[in-house]
Amino acid sequence: MSKRNVVFGVLDPFWDQNVAHPSTGLWRPSVSAVTTPNFPVARLELLVQEDVKPGLADEVIAAIKAASPNTTVVPHFHRFKDLWDFEEIYAYLHDQVADYPFDVDEEEYFVHMSTGTHVMRICLFLMTESRFLPGKMLQSYPPGTYEGKTESQGGVRIIDLDLARYDLLAKRFAARQVQGSTFLKAGIATRNAAFNEMIDEIEQVAIASNHPILLTGPTGAGKSQLAQRIYDLKRRRHQVKGAFVPMNCATLRGDGAMSALFGHRKGAFTGAVGDRQGLLRRARNGVLFLDEIGELGAEEQAMLLRALETGRFYPVGADEEEESHFQLIAGTNRNLLDAVQCGQFREDLLARINLWAYALPGLRARTEDIEPNLDYELGRFAQSAGKQVSFNREARAHFLAFATSADAVWQGNFRDLNACVTRMATLAPGGRITTEAVEREARRLQSSWPAEKLPTKISCLETVLTPEQLAEIDHFDRAQLAAVIETCRESKSIAEAGRKLFQASRKQRSTVNDSDRVRKYLARFGLDWQGVKAA
Repeated sequence: MSKRNVVFGVLDPFWDQNVAHPSTGLWRPSVSAVTTPNFPVARLELLVQEDVKPGLADEVIAAIKAASPNTTVVPHFHRFKDLWDFEEIYAYLHDQVADYPFDVDEEEYFVHMSTGTHVMRICLFLMTESRFLPGKMLQSYPPGTYEGKTESQGGVRIIDLDLARYDLLAKRFAARQVQGSTFLKAGIATRNAAFNEMIDEIEQVAIASNHPILLTGPTGAGKSQLAQRIYDLKRRRHQVKGAFVPMNCATLRGDGAMSALFGHRKGAFTGAVGDRQGLLRRARNGVLFLDEIGELGAEEQAMLLRALETGRFYPVGADEEEESHFQLIAGTNRNLLDAVQCGQFREDLLARINLWAYALPGLRARTEDIEPNLDYELGRFAQSAGKQVSFNREARAHFLAFATSADAVWQGNFRDLNACVTRMATLAPGGRITTEAVEREARRLQSSWPAEKLPTKISCLETVLTPEQLAEIDHFDRAQLAAVIETCRESKSIAEAGRKLFQASRKQRSTVNDSDRVRKYLARFGLDWQGVKAA
């Protein structure tokens, strides 16, 4: 059984008169909208301004009844002070719609957009587009010839605002999204499926949200470049008006950190000879990128959290607050969850910036992307140096074989790749990189990279155990013991080491003594906390 059609409309004091008009003849849009053949209307909710021409509403209702006896007309009389006052019109329509008993299972709703002032039509469109009024738009038109077809009675057209129903629009939006994600990747045709999927989501978030974005990953993974391109994309889409303000928090220390972030007033401290505008103020209506955010001190973290929540903060030495609304992009190569456990990072600040978190993989996790990034780096070199450089066929194959092998650690990730391409291109005779140049660069890179992580950790056992003691420990236990020793050496106290090592299991215990568990584990191998730290 089909649903009943219900139309919301506005009585038009000009077009709905029973008067022939020069351009349309005797065409009354409110009547036409509900009496068109093949579009039966069960009910018309008709908005009527009280001071319209006396008798016009009765005249229109009678015309509808004569042409469509099964249509019920429900007039809603109102009086506006100003028909062009957006706030007044929207508030009235909002209240009418909010209290309306919609029954979407039994009825289908349409909003007639051919009558009323421009302000009324805009308000009705906004309510329909937001689905606050769960309907479609209805456009009526007078008799005439449309697309080669003559219609003596006029008609109606239905416009569904669900854009997914329009194939051409869907293709346009999809193409625009591809352009956006390609822009974020600097035009590099990456082949890593997981990375492409992540960038596609970042593109959607960048356009649709102003909430903080957290970029994690190793040094050189591209966090700074991605943050800049997120800003550039938002700027191209008119999402931001302000500047892109980057800062590496590892460079901020003491009073200088507070001053750099929040600014200061003249005389706030020794050396403050004038007012200073901080980074948060400079980023107003723009994007603030705080790289290595985990390096911020406790006081800076507290003030940053308040600024994110309220848009307000106190410059150093100021009695009055300043206001700045901005989008934060944070970067870090640290595990902030571990930092929270150790008391080095605020849990509430992490919760605030962790809404959209993305882990950028290192170059070794994206070996299939080394080749397109190689071409990208060659293009960057040509642009900056003003000369074209390329590999010969054997040299290119030789470089890719090395770059994707287990011997290539890529400790600095994309920074390493950029540096090695720059060196080879700079020293390329005649603009051609040879196999010999590739071999030279491979040796240079390998000499600058540390040994593999696991052997390095296991070798630390040699500093606390004798060869005879090591020989009695299984290889599996060596790896575990090495990880424990590394954690102890990275921790300030045995309790901190215990919290890191037993983070999961400690939650399942009724009583917790992490320090004692670490002591007992080390004692199994004849070791103690002081000895491990001293070695």
